[in-house]
Amino acid sequence: MPETLPEGELPDADQARAFAEQVRPLRHVPPEVAEVLPAIAGAGGGTLDGLRTAVSLVGAASLAGIVVNNAILLVGVIKTRRTEGLSAARAAGEAVRSRFRPIFVSVSTTIMGMAPLLLETSTQAQTRKPLVLSVVLGLLAATVLILLVLPAFYAALEDIRPRKQDHSVVPEGR
Repeated sequence: MPETLPEGELPDADQARAFAEQVRPLRHVPPEVAEVLPAIAGAGGGTLDGLRTAVSLVGAASLAGIVVNNAILLVGVIKTRRTEGLSAARAAGEAVRSRFRPIFVSVSTTIMGMAPLLLETSTQAQTRKPLVLSVVLGLLAATVLILLVLPAFYAALEDIRPRKQDHSVVPEGR
């Protein structure tokens, strides 16, 4: 049976920090949705009819999943490097260098897989172009954000986080 906390008592601070670390990549989803909006507007020659908008939103949902997976991958490596004793900035730099290839390969294969739909001229393909545009344009913007902004943001947050101070008393004469 799970243990319950007494009324008025907060969970352990370490548990709260661990939860915050896992939720941190989700902060990148709203900017990605903002990147998709121009693709939605431009997909139908400037029109926003219901079908094109709905298909674009499906693309935005797919994009959010890919972005969050890549961000979680990068943050996981940063945390691993931090436990090895590296500074936040150095850990972020090494994480980007070590995870660049997997992130780049997943993004580029997704874009290449969707490229034929962008070039297709049939009526059926025209209904799917908003989805493809929202995913492709969003992935391009998200890759830059994940590989450049996320590590810088992580390092900056570590720099402004208050440090734990050692309040132990050292006896005089020793």
